[in-house]
Amino acid sequence: MGLICESRQFFSEGVRLAADLYLPTDAPPPEGRPGVVMCHGYNGMKHLYLPDAAKCLVNAGYAVLCFDYKGWGESDGPVRRLDPHGRVADVQAALTILCAEPNINQSHIGLFGWSFGCSTAIWTASIDQRVKVVVGVVGVGDGERWLESVWPADKWQQLMQDSREDRLQRARTGKSNFVDRGRILFLDAASQAKSQAARKAGGVNRDEIPLEFVDETIIFKAEWIVAKVSPRPLLLISCSNDQVAPPYEMQALYDAALEPKKLIILEGKDHYDVYSGPAFDSVMAETLLWLSSTFKLT
Repeated sequence: MGLICESRQFFSEGVRLAADLYLPTDAPPPEGRPGVVMCHGYNGMKHLYLPDAAKCLVNAGYAVLCFDYKGWGESDGPVRRLDPHGRVADVQAALTILCAEPNINQSHIGLFGWSFGCSTAIWTASIDQRVKVVVGVVGVGDGERWLESVWPADKWQQLMQDSREDRLQRARTGKSNFVDRGRILFLDAASQAKSQAARKAGGVNRDEIPLEFVDETIIFKAEWIVAKVSPRPLLLISCSNDQVAPPYEMQALYDAALEPKKLIILEGKDHYDVYSGPAFDSVMAETLLWLSSTFKLT
């Protein structure tokens, strides 16, 4: 099946966002196409990781919307904030735009979230009934528990001190200090190499993010609200060797969720394996099976 990619723009909380809409080239079914909004992780840019997943979904007949969060990529807004609740608003605006497209079946709309985008997708679905199914991959259930768990105790204490000082500075000046993302996001050597390679291939030449990321990470706890996704189906996919978002985070999300739900652990795979190769193929195969089962597609 062929595909086309069309540029879109829309507004979230008054801020212009840039988006790409992926569509199959064949004629839509009489009832309209099912649709999926993609939710990126810490780095909120639509051209990293998302296009390959979008193309797989399009090949199965879905319309797919990818977009840059506020302040990322081609979108307007404060530069490179995490702003987790603002990202939920972005996804809700994206849902509105996707549902307004011609030939979209508004009763067949799903969310797909990578990494921190898993939490974004879950939070959005928990408060927005337009979402009929959720797929979350290598995600985080509790931002504070996760961030503290991946750092050595002494470095965690230093990060907390830096965060307190930055919090006071923001209150006084309205500005957060920008630091290398490695000061906030802990990556083991293998994950760091894979991340850098993907970012270089994607043309990303800036690795600084505001220290505000720390506060914005620890306040976001999708585990608190994941039960509200039910009775809509929730698929969670984790990797047994994930050092970035350890599998206990997805297990905690699964335990807090209600039926229908499913947790898949890809044995021997790590966080960045899911974006390409055999692990990516497994993720997309399970995703398509989950979506087609939910929407009863043939």
